Amino acid sequence: MSDTAPEEFKNAKSAGAPASVSDVSHDLRAVRLLRLQELRAQGQDPFQNNWNQTHTSKQAIESYVEGQEPGAEVSVAGRIVMQNDMGKSSFIKVLDRDGKIQAYVRKDVIGDEAYAAFKKLDLGDIVGVSGTLFKTKTGEISVRAQKYGLLAKALRPLPEKWHGLTDSEQIYRQRYLDLIVNDASRERFQTRSRIVRAVREYLWSRDFVEVETPVLQGIAGGAAARPFTTHFNALSCDFYLRIALELHLKRMLVGGFDRVFEIGRVFRNEGLSRRHNPEFTMLEVYQAYTDYRGMMMLIHDLIQYVCRTALGGRTSVTRPEGGEIELAGKWREVKYKDLVIEAMGDGDWFTRTREQKLAACAKLGIEVNPTHPDFAITQDVFEKLIEPKLIQPTFVTHIPGELCPLAKINGADPSTLDVFELCINGQEIAPAYSEQNDPLLQREQFEKQVGDDVQKLDEDFLTALEHGMPPAGGMGVGIDRLVILLTGAANIRDTILFPSLKPSDEGTKGQRDKGTEGALHK
Repeated sequence: MSDTAPEEFKNAKSAGAPASVSDVSHDLRAVRLLRLQELRAQGQDPFQNNWNQTHTSKQAIESYVEGQEPGAEVSVAGRIVMQNDMGKSSFIKVLDRDGKIQAYVRKDVIGDEAYAAFKKLDLGDIVGVSGTLFKTKTGEISVRAQKYGLLAKALRPLPEKWHGLTDSEQIYRQRYLDLIVNDASRERFQTRSRIVRAVREYLWSRDFVEVETPVLQGIAGGAAARPFTTHFNALSCDFYLRIALELHLKRMLVGGFDRVFEIGRVFRNEGLSRRHNPEFTMLEVYQAYTDYRGMMMLIHDLIQYVCRTALGGRTSVTRPEGGEIELAGKWREVKYKDLVIEAMGDGDWFTRTREQKLAACAKLGIEVNPTHPDFAITQDVFEKLIEPKLIQPTFVTHIPGELCPLAKINGADPSTLDVFELCINGQEIAPAYSEQNDPLLQREQFEKQVGDDVQKLDEDFLTALEHGMPPAGGMGVGIDRLVILLTGAANIRDTILFPSLKPSDEGTKGQRDKGTEGALHK
């Protein structure tokens, strides 16, 4: 056996293990390893450096001219996802970034030796095919192969197409296989990329400057959330993965960047659910000399732009649970207090005692923590009874003051803030504020929030405010939730390429031993 043979085959030979394809036909990976060894023994390199790809599948298909024979010359490349052996000719389908294209390979065109090697290709192998375009009798635009090349040998089989894998966690662990075999999943992530690009284009067109702020921070500020902690060896102190982008972006306002935004990863060491992932993507945007109503116009127009550019003009989306969400036109605006009063059927709700509110919640079957303060009980009512029913776009305004220490107090009702939460599809998509720029009042609100834990007080941010921050509107948009909305995904994990999962050595071992023979279909 050649010195280039895989170590496991060297060991297998010395132990009297099978040395032919027929001997290991029950083990698909072993079959492929033997084929790899045969290729190398013949002096072929099954892992090439390059291929002159002139067209993607879509570009090739679009370049076909009806009635032109022979058609245009093209060179495509991708993964074999279908094989149909017809003896002296074969059809394969090749998957690339734009989709699939069929190739027709004939023995009398490419030669006996090349065709014999072609018939040993496996599903999942990555190949290049050069030839001319033609249309088959069934009307499918295809490549009539004049030359092909094996570019990368797949040592593991693709998931079987028709017998579904029911373990959704394996889909998330092996996302690369999900992207190969599931057209819907691949399209969803391509749409996500278009959405993020459209968000950037819209903000750039309105003179917003994109910046990058620290992921590692000495104080976890800008939100009420539990951070992930790490240790900075060079500085000999603990740091935190950021839980928000806000405080550094406001420093940019102080520094004269009047329109600024960031799209970045944020980390919160909290629960997992179909709508929550500890690591997620957030857009935060700040604009000087406007307020939360300016942010209302911004988010409305932003989503309209995204629909036009990333969704092809479609402004209605279908919910997984059924029904349509219409994003065009004017969106509803309603005060937080009015929603709570309506839901509880009690016009005096906000003057009730804490005990009366707990009793009313118990009567309606709303689970609340009995130790919660008064405002938190009301927020439980909102989150559990009201928000899930806000399916069509709704601006919920005048949020209670206790819920956000970083916003301006409403002039007409000092118990509320100049804030809105945009709710769509039963969840918050974008909160926005008239930003607090009074440094003394901001300090007072921060001190109430942190209590006795003064180490959590961001003195540097407060110092920055004392240099003067212009009046401003600020907004956060959860990109993952926006993608859920616009693609109709049922779970946040379906919108994140590699969601947070507990490491699984057993799962890895199983894949090494058995290969991947189930289909990744949800």
